[in-house]
Amino acid sequence: MDEELLKLDLGCGIHKRDGFVGVDIQKFEGVDQVVDLTKPWPWADGSVWEVNCTNTVEHFTWPERVHFFNELYRVLRTGGTANIVTPAWNNARFYGDPTHKEPMSEWYALYLNAAWRKDNAPHTDYVCDFEFTSGGSWDEWLNDRNVEFRTFAMSHYTNAWRDLMITLTKK
Repeated sequence: MDEELLKLDLGCGIHKRDGFVGVDIQKFEGVDQVVDLTKPWPWADGSVWEVNCTNTVEHFTWPERVHFFNELYRVLRTGGTANIVTPAWNNARFYGDPTHKEPMSEWYALYLNAAWRKDNAPHTDYVCDFEFTSGGSWDEWLNDRNVEFRTFAMSHYTNAWRDLMITLTKK
């Protein structure tokens, strides 16, 4: 694949996105590269334009996540994007899979921004600096409810917020 257009689907399992290089720790059908994402990544600095990563990061420990986001930052080109989807921390989908290590909060994206870290949490283990947008998906029982009720439900009910969706852009 042309490095100019390198797009990675990290942790793709059997559902690799069209036009992406499928990456997983196991060799499933559709996986193009078997890579342990908790170790140094095989791609060159700035060689990746886009990343999809769905239901993968929650399988890492906290220190492995710091490594993941630092490596993501290293391989992405400036302006490159990564779409990260994880189960919401207060959804039973997270707790139903015994291979999930730790839940993900919507706060995690703040720690991936250098200016925010400098002012609020001066961690030295991060080297990444991402802009981000965040969103999510609602559980089906909320589809016909208004935004005010959905927002209330997200803060007060389990299983209201289904997936946490973060788009990171390398600065």
